Amino acid sequence: MVPANIKEEYLKAQRMALKEKKELEAAGRDPYPAVLDDIAPEAARLSASELPVQDIPADRIVGVRTRGRVSAFSASFLPLPDIDSEFAVKWMNLLSEQLSDTGIRDPIECFEYMGSFYVQEGNKRVSVLRYLGAIRIPARIKRILPADRSDPRVTAYFEFLDFHRATGCYDIQFKKPGDFARLLSLIGKKPGEEWTEKEIKRLTGAYRGFREAFLTLGGARQELLPEDALLLFLKVYSYDQLCAMGPEELKKALQSLWSDVKASSEPESITLKTVPAEEEKKSVIGKLISGAPKHIDVAFICQKTPEESPWTKGHAEGAAYLAEALPEAVSARCFFNADSQEKAEAILDEAAASGAELIFTTTPPLLGATLKAAVKYPKIRFFNCSAYQPLSSVKSYYCRTYEGKFITGVIAGALAENDLVGYVGSYPILGVPAAINAFALGVRMTNPRAKVLLEWTCTEVDCVRKLREKGVRVISNRDIPLPDVNYMRHGSYGTFLIDGAGDMRPIASPCWMWGRLYENIARSVLSGSLEKKDQAVNYWWGMDSGVIDVKLSDLVPEGVRALAETLMQSLRDSRLEIFSRRLIANDGSVICDGSRPLTSMEILRMDRLLDAVEGRIPEYEEIMPMSRALVRELGVHREKIPPETDE
Repeated sequence: MVPANIKEEYLKAQRMALKEKKELEAAGRDPYPAVLDDIAPEAARLSASELPVQDIPADRIVGVRTRGRVSAFSASFLPLPDIDSEFAVKWMNLLSEQLSDTGIRDPIECFEYMGSFYVQEGNKRVSVLRYLGAIRIPARIKRILPADRSDPRVTAYFEFLDFHRATGCYDIQFKKPGDFARLLSLIGKKPGEEWTEKEIKRLTGAYRGFREAFLTLGGARQELLPEDALLLFLKVYSYDQLCAMGPEELKKALQSLWSDVKASSEPESITLKTVPAEEEKKSVIGKLISGAPKHIDVAFICQKTPEESPWTKGHAEGAAYLAEALPEAVSARCFFNADSQEKAEAILDEAAASGAELIFTTTPPLLGATLKAAVKYPKIRFFNCSAYQPLSSVKSYYCRTYEGKFITGVIAGALAENDLVGYVGSYPILGVPAAINAFALGVRMTNPRAKVLLEWTCTEVDCVRKLREKGVRVISNRDIPLPDVNYMRHGSYGTFLIDGAGDMRPIASPCWMWGRLYENIARSVLSGSLEKKDQAVNYWWGMDSGVIDVKLSDLVPEGVRALAETLMQSLRDSRLEIFSRRLIANDGSVICDGSRPLTSMEILRMDRLLDAVEGRIPEYEEIMPMSRALVRELGVHREKIPPETDE
């Protein structure tokens, strides 16, 4: 006879199972445990290696090996059969055993595949123990290694195996390659370094506390991953701070980052704004309701000084332009020399203390310090000059430079008498392949026979010299950072023609109109039309917003100049789609079949080069060490970058 209290426990577990099943079915999800044979049919053919008996995280037990009696359990292994069934009797007997002095002693038998566990023997033991809230369950494990090594998630799994061998920890698992290396860097460990028992206990304890706070805030219900949230958290709070936080303090700290956690977990949800918001004409009452300010203090944070960096000079002049354009509504101030994390954080604190309400950090490496400041000062609006950042508390902004490159490509193609055009690329980061490809399309518009020869400044190559040695006489170098044609005089900026005497003659260059961009954003703030702070928004504006222009020299022939100006006007009027034709990559694959124009997001994330380009995107190992941090953060192939080592 089964005791009444045990029966009541079964009925309670069954009610929980039925509730979970109903909710999952309503959401269109599988209400039962996963089946390994369905997920990876090839698993039955792969060899399995036995691991020592060990305690495994109960929440990593996600399914069963074969379909069998899978319908007897809800997805989290709660029991579904009626209480009068043979299944229920066995379940209740196991519950009685677990509640006795001896408890359930026999380990379950399971297969581990891609970091998750699938039960072969002991489903009901898992069900009883999970119902009682067991955190870990003893198990005999057979590990099956995936056969396909090309999948990025498999790459991440093999990185997990290295981590597991060092720590014995199953709790922390990432889905993206390189994330374990990022974690080690954030907690102060080196790849391959041995772990002490004390260090392992500290990490697992800190992670369990973090995960508990994460679940309390509803992370699992929103299908977020605690590991992804942990990486973001450790960009704002140090590992020592995490370890020292109590449950309530940790929950509060994580809650302050919650909108960013959601945004960074769903990079596809980034809103890409390609034109400024139209200023809304509001009544006085309307402006009061919207909270739009009458005046804003704006701060610009720069890594270098205008004297040592043309990039910084461009932003400083943009700040001056903003103050002159809106003298009654804006006060602007620049802060320089934020050339380390510590200095950047101190300067951001100084800017906040000085009353800044809108802060622009003008280079991608300042993003980490900017995120910290955004959490620390939630009433201030923060922007970072970068592309494709899935954060809500820090908006990103950049210019569609590919439009200007298309125009200079048109001119270069017309002047390339030997059908060779050189292109000096900067870094293989988001937006750069689009600029190279747009330039190549421009070249082919005026010279269908031409080839674009590509070299990269981030590699150990004298790009201009190498291109000249190949006979190239028209070369596109980096863009001028502000509308000053004097930058084009010596061949370091813009597109230039090498004349018969070997001199470099400037032809044209795209230029960044930072002042117009900053004015557009400031007007959006003042009008109350800027996007909400809980949205991940990237501003990616172009010629139709006045933030990109092309400067032409007197050497451009009259007919070519007329064509370039006509095309520029078409871009300003949003009448020209550059990537609206069939596009074939130089590896033979199809980038676009021509049935529709590429979307802005597809252009930004472009990672292949057109067949008109002779060259390739450099491997991470080929990039100079000083450039690797930027490429690791924004590289077009950043998911394939190997873990950091002591270089």
